[in-house]
Amino acid sequence: MAEYGKQRVLGKVIVLLLLIVTMSAGAIVWFDYLNVIDAKSILSPVYRLIGREGRSQEKIPVDVEISLDAERLAVSLEAIGLHEQELEKQEQDLNIRHREIEQMAQELEERQKALDERENSLNALVRESENKDKNDTQNARYLTGMPPQNAVEIIGEMDDQTAIDIFRKAEEIANAEGTPSIVSYWISLLPPERAAELQRKMASRPQSLN
Repeated sequence: MAEYGKQRVLGKVIVLLLLIVTMSAGAIVWFDYLNVIDAKSILSPVYRLIGREGRSQEKIPVDVEISLDAERLAVSLEAIGLHEQELEKQEQDLNIRHREIEQMAQELEERQKALDERENSLNALVRESENKDKNDTQNARYLTGMPPQNAVEIIGEMDDQTAIDIFRKAEEIANAEGTPSIVSYWISLLPPERAAELQRKMASRPQSLN
């Protein structure tokens, strides 16, 4: 009875081994067909044994093989290209900003130049005014110190504005020194028409607007 049991177990083991070998062979054939593995060298004798030609698989050329290093190099080159584009954009932005700064500096320089010219013009006017005031003061003192008739002859040769400036400077000096003004006497010695014109202009224009 025990002997019979052993034979039965041995038979099951053999059947299982045959089943495993068959399934493994089938799996090898199927994976080779799907190009998952290359088992042509193993299956060729079997194909010839059953009278069939072994299936050949086209080999991938060496120059088209996927290379990990080539992929990494391509990625690196692409990253470098993007970085170069970014640097070029930054350079363009910096150039634009540099031109804007240069333009602003030029505008500021022109404004400063205009301000300097205006300041020089104002200074020139101030100096001219100061010189005119000094001249008016000297002329007023000079005319006041000479005989009135001689002074009126000189005043008669002056234009209206110059004569008015002399009159006012003479009055200013007389007020500052506390002496009587001779201006009214000069005017009385002028021809009536000229005297009236000078008095009209002096009355219509304040002294601050001379």
